[in-house]
Amino acid sequence: MPRIRFTAAYDGRPYLGWQSQPGGRTVQDVLERAFSGLFGTPCRIHGSGRTDSGVHALGQVFHADAPDTHRIPADKWPAALNTRLPQDVRVTASREVPEGFHARFSAAGKVYAYVFSNAPASSALYGRFSAHCPVRLDEAAMDRAARALVGRHDFTAFQAAGGTAKTFVREMRAARVARRGNLVTFLIYGTGFLYNMVRICAGTLALVGQGKLPEDCFEQAYATRSRLSLGYTAPAKGLTLVRVLYPGQEAQGEALAGMDALFGGADAAEFLPDGPELLPPKPLDLTEKPLDGEENLR
Repeated sequence: MPRIRFTAAYDGRPYLGWQSQPGGRTVQDVLERAFSGLFGTPCRIHGSGRTDSGVHALGQVFHADAPDTHRIPADKWPAALNTRLPQDVRVTASREVPEGFHARFSAAGKVYAYVFSNAPASSALYGRFSAHCPVRLDEAAMDRAARALVGRHDFTAFQAAGGTAKTFVREMRAARVARRGNLVTFLIYGTGFLYNMVRICAGTLALVGQGKLPEDCFEQAYATRSRLSLGYTAPAKGLTLVRVLYPGQEAQGEALAGMDALFGGADAAEFLPDGPELLPPKPLDLTEKPLDGEENLR
């Protein structure tokens, strides 16, 4: 049974997260039904980790063991599966991997993005995938604050109620905030995250951007281990899992591709390891352009 690694993208709003659960409509459930319909027998898939209800993905990774009776060429799986999937879940890539590969246990890190639509009115186009913040955000202050997340820290203060983690030390390898038009994006790359940690960081940065919290609030949270040092938990719809990283040069390239899609080449190269030589061609410009006469908040 060949093992196939898949990459999936999905709009998380209609789903109760990634992980299968009794009586719940989840992304894993939808994908497993597509596999089972294709194979004619139940199939279990294994994801890189959970995304919570309402959280989106551009680069969720999972693996499955294909029956020997279905020898589909590795790169043809997306076409075979997407015809059986709803439009808001897409398999975007596939390839055969060694039997020892595991989407979760082989992962070396993840890249998340949190996007704020920062304009007086919420965006009709980007509102589905961003949190609206009508108050002007100071992205430079947010970026300075975010850099304090980088490194190995005790993130006890960043654990939301309902989390099950036994240890709270995590390593963040990059954290930046940048603006493109009316979209302010917080991007973070780490080896592991606590429950709701990225959303807590995003909500905290939003308050920094409004001048309601000091730029050293993350350092204060490390020292006090108190949730009171931080801001609110930002809404799920602004959060996207951009990439899952695996050991090796190719994984670095995938991470760069995800960051470049949100920041543009120069910004991505500035804070990623191994830098610009791995950057792909500049992707589609995601900037929300202002209408004539509308101020471009920058």
